[in-house]
Amino acid sequence: MASQTSVIHDIGYQRYRGPRLGRWYANRSLYEHSLRTAFGIGRGAKAKIFPWLVIGIVLGVAVVEIAVRSISGQPLITYRGFASGLSFPIMLFLAIVAPELVSRDLRDRTLPLYFSRPLARTDYALAKYAALATAVLLLLGVPQLLIYIGAIFTRTDGFSGAMDELGDMGPGLAGALIRALVLAAIALVVASTTGRRAFAAAFIVGVFVITTPVVGILVVLGEALGNSTLSELAFIANPMTLLNGFEQWLFGADGNNRMPIGDFGPVYGLGAVALLALAITLLLARYRKVAA
Repeated sequence: MASQTSVIHDIGYQRYRGPRLGRWYANRSLYEHSLRTAFGIGRGAKAKIFPWLVIGIVLGVAVVEIAVRSISGQPLITYRGFASGLSFPIMLFLAIVAPELVSRDLRDRTLPLYFSRPLARTDYALAKYAALATAVLLLLGVPQLLIYIGAIFTRTDGFSGAMDELGDMGPGLAGALIRALVLAAIALVVASTTGRRAFAAAFIVGVFVITTPVVGILVVLGEALGNSTLSELAFIANPMTLLNGFEQWLFGADGNNRMPIGDFGPVYGLGAVALLALAITLLLARYRKVAA
């Protein structure tokens, strides 16, 4: 029973009377926050080390390319080759960033706070996916733009040379976009399975590393059996080589870097689209069932 001397104190709680910004604002805020998190912006120095180490590697390759073009006038690597040749830094970036975006929320059990707002479970998953895809696109696209700017200043054919470079860069940026969309979806699906960031990072690396020798085994097996179809379809087993085959079908061979995919280019295209659709479907299904 309460004491007769009990007192109710008015400490000033009031109802919120401001504008209700709604679901769209919540989605945009989550996307912006996640994109900043991907690059360690607004966080401590420790959170910036690994993402910016990868960014430094990628930008270093771009600087070397600009220097070679300015000295020799010839490209060391094509725009498309830039995206496809940096598979390891991309994989490392995904393994670092994807767990930061989703595994931390699972471990710290902050999802109930997100879902208490006008934010659906699918909104959360898609905002995280959009942020990671944007980060990968910036990682691959910005250096290509720097190479383009450096290239047009070293060409002597003026406007026509700039347009030629732009025509070469277009497929490179398209390849960067394709990689960003597909690889970000795969990485997030894997990272969303565990709240332990170290495990998530290892699983992401494993998806790309373990499937690499599978491609080699299938190629060798196809050659040993005299089955060219098996050899030409073997590159579907690894996400990176699958996307390389998809790009080759879309834009043709990139110089001497022709993949032996025969006439199966459309199969690689369907495989890339199916992989993207499967990864997004699994991501959305994961967050429909995750405890909140």
